[in-house]
Amino acid sequence: MNATSKQPIGIFDSGIGGTSIWKEIHQLLPKENSIYLADSKNAPYGQKSEEKILELSIKNTEFLLNKNCKLIVVACNTATTNAIEYLRKNYNVPFIGIEPAIKPASINSKTKNIGILATKGTLNSSLFATTSNKIDQEVTIIEQVGEGLVELIENGQLISKEMTQLLTNHLQKLLKHNIDYLVLGCTHYPYLISQIQEIIGTDITIVDSGQAVAKQIKKVLEENSLLNFRSLKSNHIFYTNTNTKVLEFVLENNQNYSVKKLDF
Repeated sequence: MNATSKQPIGIFDSGIGGTSIWKEIHQLLPKENSIYLADSKNAPYGQKSEEKILELSIKNTEFLLNKNCKLIVVACNTATTNAIEYLRKNYNVPFIGIEPAIKPASINSKTKNIGILATKGTLNSSLFATTSNKIDQEVTIIEQVGEGLVELIENGQLISKEMTQLLTNHLQKLLKHNIDYLVLGCTHYPYLISQIQEIIGTDITIVDSGQAVAKQIKKVLEENSLLNFRSLKSNHIFYTNTNTKVLEFVLENNQNYSVKKLDF
């Protein structure tokens, strides 16, 4: 363990969605400190241009580097698919990105039809296109833009009539194609899993990337001698540039964290 290992893991997302990734990281690596940046003011990234997504990703990265983060998690599918290649080339810390888990879904699918619910920015990205092209040609990927879902979550309408109507509308379009796997291509969407399951039933398997991302972070930290072995309690700071209430709500009763409002 070197001195850098005590430094925090940095995580950024276009809002609160990446906290679903943070929870997986914290569960697997409870001794790691972290700093989370929720750029909720600019959510969702999925409707922005590639240039704007890159600009915001650079801004977020430099904020976290100024906080001495030893590794940065781009906890946003849209930012990963549009910006992570640039970030890795231009900053000297490890970056971990989030990609829709279409590979495991395609391998295990019996109907050879898998659905993906994601933002427009993720589905339109060149990285997603490259990943999709590597999938078995016998497997059909049915794409559905989850328009409006991120906005409702960010506005605290996770459980609402509007959410039920919107989710039902999006998912029914996918159900017409005999899918047996549904891939969640946005870190906000794991907060909707129970509602999604009610609509699609239990015969369709829901896949998200959280656990796999946490395992990859552990692997990269080990490879770079950056794991924190200290037995003291970990410390976590969450920054948001909008109302702190929604962020506090999704964090529930997790200990040793503070939520701060940031003019960013």
